[in-house]
Amino acid sequence: MPPIPGSGLAKGLAVTLRTMTKKTVTAQYPDVQPELPPRSRGVIALFEENCTVCMLCARECPDWCIYIDSHKETVPAAAPGGRERSRNVLDRFAIDFSLCMYCGICIEVCPFDALFWSPEFEYAETDILDLTHERDKLRDWMWTVPEPPALDPRAEEPKELAAARKTADKLRAQQAQDDAAQDDAARDDAARGNAARDDAARDDAARNDAAQGNTAQGNTAREGNE
Repeated sequence: MPPIPGSGLAKGLAVTLRTMTKKTVTAQYPDVQPELPPRSRGVIALFEENCTVCMLCARECPDWCIYIDSHKETVPAAAPGGRERSRNVLDRFAIDFSLCMYCGICIEVCPFDALFWSPEFEYAETDILDLTHERDKLRDWMWTVPEPPALDPRAEEPKELAAARKTADKLRAQQAQDDAAQDDAARDDAARGNAARDDAARDDAARNDAAQGNTAQGNTAREGNE
């Protein structure tokens, strides 16, 4: 059935009329703070203890607004005869928010969970140079990062968790087998020990019987001579 001429215009006017009849509500910012969605993108926070200076975030950033400096330090061997290792030490981690387009690629590619979204957005500056946040300021934003949302109880179990549980079950089964083998070996050793003690007791009894027999024969021989 072909559409009725003018039906689209009528629908549009109906939406306009419904909107016109609604009361307009204006939030008086900054006296009234906006209700932000849970996954809002405000500012990026740095948890520097997790940063390994892998440079993935800086390389993947399409705006090249992440600046990282580091140096290498030698870590002594953990045990005698071991090898020394070298590790990267973070010297500078800065993000220029005057260039950042809030795409979140740096947070997604970080393999060690060192970068997080914070809902804070009130960090405007009068000088554009102050929009470059160094690592101390980025660390301060960590206090504003909300807790992760609770997992959906009806959601499918993550593959990583299933694999970890499977590995743990295998380790427990292997440990149970090892414990059972040790118990069997202990019982076998105990049984062999008891058998050895019984054999020794029988040998002692046989030697005692032989000694008593020799003594009896000697006594009989002496009585015959007398």
